[in-house]
Amino acid sequence: MGQVKKKKKKKRGCLWTIFWILLFVILTEMAVGAVVYRKKLQEVVVERLSPKVPYQEIKIKEEDVEQKYYYGQLEKKEKKIYKEIVQGVRELSKEIYVHSSDAKRTNKIFECVLKDSPDIFWCDGTAKTTLYDGKEKYTVLEPVYSCTAEEKETRQAEIEQEAEEWLSGIDDEYDDYDKILYVFEYIVDMVEYDALAEDNQNIYSVFAHKRSVCAGYSKATQYLLEKLGVFCTYVTGTVRSGESHAWNLVICEGDYYYVDTTWGDPVFLSSQEAIANGYVSYDYMCCDDNQLFKTHVPDADIELPECTSMEYNYYVMNDLYYEEYDSEMVYEEMKYTISENENPSVFKFADSECYTEAHGDIFGRLIDKAAQKLAKQYDLEQVKYTYMDDPELNKIVIYWQYE
Repeated sequence: MGQVKKKKKKKRGCLWTIFWILLFVILTEMAVGAVVYRKKLQEVVVERLSPKVPYQEIKIKEEDVEQKYYYGQLEKKEKKIYKEIVQGVRELSKEIYVHSSDAKRTNKIFECVLKDSPDIFWCDGTAKTTLYDGKEKYTVLEPVYSCTAEEKETRQAEIEQEAEEWLSGIDDEYDDYDKILYVFEYIVDMVEYDALAEDNQNIYSVFAHKRSVCAGYSKATQYLLEKLGVFCTYVTGTVRSGESHAWNLVICEGDYYYVDTTWGDPVFLSSQEAIANGYVSYDYMCCDDNQLFKTHVPDADIELPECTSMEYNYYVMNDLYYEEYDSEMVYEEMKYTISENENPSVFKFADSECYTEAHGDIFGRLIDKAAQKLAKQYDLEQVKYTYMDDPELNKIVIYWQYE
């Protein structure tokens, strides 16, 4: 009887399972790939339809701004915005595109640029700032310019020529103090305070018109001292009357001091005698915090260094500053002024206690004694003198009449 062979059944079910799995994987990958492709295609289309933001190209170098006071107060990202603004303003760009997502902060950085740059006289300090919020946030700054590019070049040449002439009297041996004093006195002597002066918020009013207000005085001081290699920056705030004001912060022989050239002008003195004689007030010629803060209040958003030294204060440098009252020294100063036919006799006291003691002795005894010397030396039948008594600044100033 022959053997019957059994045929093995093919495992077709298993093969079909593998087939469908492979097909599913392939179709899934194709679907994912299509989604990715579609997404990339959308990104390309959006990129092509949305032009790149034309940010201001920065050409200025770090060494051009690294010594600027307000630039140094900024964070790294803000320094880039600062440079973009500087570049745009110097090129008189109508629209300055900057890497900023905060329009208000951009305005503050714009203010920093102007405080650091007294030579930017063609920008009036105002600007329109617009924030654009899209795929990429950015800000457009539109400064207001006070002159055309051609007028800017002409005025700049005028300023540079005048500044060169003003600084022609600087000696090569001058130290920081000598340079600061020279600029202080020159501006006070050359410029008249005029609230209605043209361009009075920039240095063109000082060098071209010789008339300005505190902004012009302070920016001109900053401009000239920077030319002389002396650190000087622009400070804003208010004064005792509540009015806005501007002055300067300088470094003199390694220490910080305040300088207010505007208040050196005789027009700010209450004495008509002082105004008539062109007397310069040196109360704010390299003074410390204690002196300045009696009359000046810096803006709250400004971070300023402490000014604690009086070593290079004008009165200290000229032996007119008394930390302790010395009756003999005061009288000798009066006699010297009279014998030299000069004016005025100035006495600056360190504090109110010293001033009070001096006030009683000067007006109770010494001034009459000095008047007798005046009458005798100049053969006067009648002696006349006027004085300024300033208890706030602890100062007494006496003007002698020699005829």
